[in-house]
Amino acid sequence: MQINTGIPAEDRKTIADGLSHLLADTYSLYLKTHGFHWNVTGPMFQTLHTMFEEEYTELWTALDEVAERIRALGEPAPSSYAAFAKLTSIEEEPGVPEAKDMIRQLVAGHEALAKTARSVFPAAEAGQDEVTADLLTQRMTVHEKTAWMLRSLLD
Repeated sequence: MQINTGIPAEDRKTIADGLSHLLADTYSLYLKTHGFHWNVTGPMFQTLHTMFEEEYTELWTALDEVAERIRALGEPAPSSYAAFAKLTSIEEEPGVPEAKDMIRQLVAGHEALAKTARSVFPAAEAGQDEVTADLLTQRMTVHEKTAWMLRSLLD
């Protein structure tokens, strides 16, 4: 059945493509944050272990919101490691860095997610897609605040 929500098909596709990058970045940062939660050590263990759990839980919830928006736009959501690897801007961490390096990497990841979300705005605005614009605003708010909180641990 055709989608008739007032957003032209070509705009829906462009927006969904941008959201697919956001989904891949979110999944990549989720994996990194969860791994850091498992492996953090040192004098800040309890603080970071708890903080990372809160962050990966929030990212897990965001995955569903972004994927469901892609589906509401009529496009398939990427859902494989291979697809995410092609779409993400978040670098994988193959080892177990020291706690402060974990924090630095997560700051960079949240900043990258804020940039990815911001990059989708022109397409959402062009398609008059206020729902996606609202989702993007919510995601940028979370990522910018989380990056600030993590940066504060490094001062």
